[in-house]
Amino acid sequence: MGRVVAPFGIKGWIKVQVFTEQTGSLLDFPQWQIGRDGHWTPHEVLEGAVHGKVIVARLAGFDLPETVSVLRGQDIAVPRAALPASGEAEYYWTDLVGMAVVNREEVVLGKVVKVFDNGAHSVLAVEAEGVAGEVLVPFVAAYIDGVNAADGMIRVDWQPDF
Repeated sequence: MGRVVAPFGIKGWIKVQVFTEQTGSLLDFPQWQIGRDGHWTPHEVLEGAVHGKVIVARLAGFDLPETVSVLRGQDIAVPRAALPASGEAEYYWTDLVGMAVVNREEVVLGKVVKVFDNGAHSVLAVEAEGVAGEVLVPFVAAYIDGVNAADGMIRVDWQPDF
């Protein structure tokens, strides 16, 4: 949901780049999981605020810039159970990762390995087994025919050589 980019100020606050649609939404959660490569540590959020396009926050146990500097570059997540249910035709990016991507001609483009925002919209990064590189598919209605979470499949109007 975000990433620690730097210490903020002299009292142990952190600056966080937020990956959610609403910058302040990460502040709705009283505890964050912070880590990298799947190794998470829970941290209590004592206070925070939106600061331009980032948020700044103070975590329990951190009082100096030197102590929070160890968190620089680490990812921020919240437990899945803490997230609200997604609505109709809404998806958490994490739910899309691992899904097969198939085009209208029934060509399997590969599996979603990550989802990212390019500033204009979300993008699926799709890797095919045995093929170098990624196919990037804009996650917009013009190219996404449907997402079937039960089958783990995303149908697209996209060619492998785009």
